[in-house]
Amino acid sequence: MTFQPYDRPVRAAFVGLGRIYDLNVRAYIDNPDVEVVALVDPSEERRAQRQADWPEARTFGSTAELAASGLEVDAVEALLPIPLHVEGVIELLNNGWHVNLQKPMCNDLADAEKMLSAARANDRIFRVMENYIFYEPLRRLKETVESGAIGEVSGYHMKMVGSGRGGWDVPASSYEWQFQQMRNGRGVLVFDDGWHKLATALWLFGPIKEVRAWIGTTEVIPTIEVDAPTTILWQHENGIRGVWDITLAPAMYLRSDYYTNDERWEVTGQQGYARVNRCTGRGIQQPSLDVYAEGEMRSYHALDDDWASSFRDSGRHWLRWLHTGEGPLLWSGDEAVNVLRFALAAYASSEAGGVGIDPASVS
Repeated sequence: MTFQPYDRPVRAAFVGLGRIYDLNVRAYIDNPDVEVVALVDPSEERRAQRQADWPEARTFGSTAELAASGLEVDAVEALLPIPLHVEGVIELLNNGWHVNLQKPMCNDLADAEKMLSAARANDRIFRVMENYIFYEPLRRLKETVESGAIGEVSGYHMKMVGSGRGGWDVPASSYEWQFQQMRNGRGVLVFDDGWHKLATALWLFGPIKEVRAWIGTTEVIPTIEVDAPTTILWQHENGIRGVWDITLAPAMYLRSDYYTNDERWEVTGQQGYARVNRCTGRGIQQPSLDVYAEGEMRSYHALDDDWASSFRDSGRHWLRWLHTGEGPLLWSGDEAVNVLRFALAAYASSEAGGVGIDPASVS
């Protein structure tokens, strides 16, 4: 495309001012790379609340109102409910704005192609934001593995426990969108939060050759089922194998400033292992990264392991990229399709009884 980096602050709009805004906004505060010029949300209450952060920004009830206003906008932070991603992103791109979209990208490959086609047709940048790969303990895990400190990688394991108590308040309207996703066969653990886990797998060890999955269900309230217990296994093209175990503990209290997920990553090498002990929640009260090698355990106490910082750093990466055009977007729209294929391969495998599925074969 013909992208030209900006030599002035990027004029940005937030489209969607719900719960996730509190995380994404951290990249914009006191950032000379950007000027927030617009806030868009159908809720007058949310618009008024968020304008306290940006008194000079104009507020609108819809994207159409913003487009009709004539206000100059360069890029949009798209914080839309997942079922609105496809039409919403296409509308934003058609208005000539670059888009930074929250994950998951969309529910299927046909919709992904619609968004990518709109980006190409309008010569605009379309990024699907992934904050986990900016979480400092995970970045240090990747550096440790690539340094050879634990030897050649033998395999790795991710574990997630979804608990039902603790964390911050989430508006009922957000759950309604999640329930719609569940009814569409896209569960909150495997597909929504799970997008992060699958993205970290691709980021750590590259393309996936085969996926096997057993996706279970647990009824948490009448007519509402959560997609656990679940086990997903895969093999990368380089031969490394991974496994992700998801369990549900609805009565367990988990200390968290955010969502109540207990998450862990452990990479085993032939000479040791490296383990990230937590992310969103504060379950294991140990340093966020441990590295065992040559009979010695090293624990890293001084990493920035506040999960919200990964949103700040991912957003800053995007805004800086708009000024340089250099390096990877993490993720571009095309790269995000690989995460989507990974998830869809897991669903296809589970539906077929756990047989191996090549993500490239998913249609």
